[in-house]
Amino acid sequence: MAGYDVVIIGGGPGGYNGAIRAGQLGLKVACVESRATLGGTCLNVGCMPSKALLHASELYELAQKDFAGFGIEVTPKLNLEAMMKQKAASVDGLTKGVEFLFKKNKVDWIKGFGRLAGPGKVEVTGADGAVTTLEAKAVVIATGSEPAPLAGVQVDNNRIVDSTGALSIAEVPKSLIVIGAGVIGLELGSVWRRLGAAVTVVEFLDRITPGMDGETAKTFQRALTKQGMTFKLSSKVTGAKLVGEGVELTVEPVAGGAAETLTADYVLLAIGRRPYTKDLGLESVGVTPDRRGFIETRHFATSAAGVYAVGDVTHGPMLAHKAEDEAVACIEIIAGKAGHVNPDIIPSVVYTHPEVASVGKTEEELKAAGVAYKVGKFPFTANSRAKINHEAEGFVKVLADATTDRVLGVHMIGPDVGEMIAEYCVAMEFAASSEDIARTCHPHPTRSEALRQAAMGVEGWTMQA
Repeated sequence: MAGYDVVIIGGGPGGYNGAIRAGQLGLKVACVESRATLGGTCLNVGCMPSKALLHASELYELAQKDFAGFGIEVTPKLNLEAMMKQKAASVDGLTKGVEFLFKKNKVDWIKGFGRLAGPGKVEVTGADGAVTTLEAKAVVIATGSEPAPLAGVQVDNNRIVDSTGALSIAEVPKSLIVIGAGVIGLELGSVWRRLGAAVTVVEFLDRITPGMDGETAKTFQRALTKQGMTFKLSSKVTGAKLVGEGVELTVEPVAGGAAETLTADYVLLAIGRRPYTKDLGLESVGVTPDRRGFIETRHFATSAAGVYAVGDVTHGPMLAHKAEDEAVACIEIIAGKAGHVNPDIIPSVVYTHPEVASVGKTEEELKAAGVAYKVGKFPFTANSRAKINHEAEGFVKVLADATTDRVLGVHMIGPDVGEMIAEYCVAMEFAASSEDIARTCHPHPTRSEALRQAAMGVEGWTMQA
């Protein structure tokens, strides 16, 4: 029976970053992972492979539609097999990189499915069925999440795919229906639309990207519609069946009315994700997830002594960087340090074109809370770098407290905003005012000047629009 200071169940962004931090702090640590490779959903079948396909498909569409306008004349030809191979090679490099970091920081990778077996004990069942028991002073649950199911729609990852299956479709569909207008559905729908599919998005709500700032979401939907996506909002899918070489969906208006049948070559079910907390032996330590499967925590500690939880299995946004930050803070607390995560400053990015990025409060949230605020807004059409690059769609919007001028939220849609949002994350961590940003020199010509101009707009002195 092997003994450890910390055993982490799950080798995704929460698990592997927590394990590395534990190793850095001199703790004896093991990370239990059931996949054949480290990195969890994010590196293997989520964030990273989807970004590889988003990047490649964007380049393909640029070559098809935009290169000629820059004086570059080419006739691109899609090689889907090669595109998938470069995706796989990139993922392989990343997962091997995590293995290297484990060795560098003296982390034991225990291969197999881990579950709690009472206080201070983790049972690991290997691929061969052999069971090993680990003893630990602290156990961290970092098992992540899985695609949420929908009654009446049976995923086979052949014609009806989830987010994992959508990364490996062997042909470009002539038609694709995406169930769910959230981040995952819109990103993967964008990939296949760029490669030639006719994409229809069916969404239960009356808007796309729930939780996103309303004005930003409307602008985002207009951009995707202009690119060729079709949206059926306020619609619920009640059934799906395979018919020949395709799928028939039964769709009804949420408000009531006649059902209709939609047909497509492929269907992507992307209505969200749910925490992976089944079969973890939580009952052996007296921890009971809530009805949605989430584990309640306080400073990452569960109700059971010595048992912690981070990432998608806990409440909050299901984002890799949230899991990473929580895991690092959790390990630091276990090591006797002052680990901390600010839940109000966790950015969110949609990696479509244009990109969408946000941090902090939306206008809807501020209105609901009765907070008086001012708005500064700047369009990329007035940003010199965006204009000369022919990527002037979108805007930056800054929300600041009407009395103190403290930045409360920032919402951007436009070129590379996923990179630029970090400037406001840093500013908000330091409780910056909009004037702090407005009076900070930004290099010219850059897209980041739009961030400064929007901040100027809070007090009405935007200079370039």
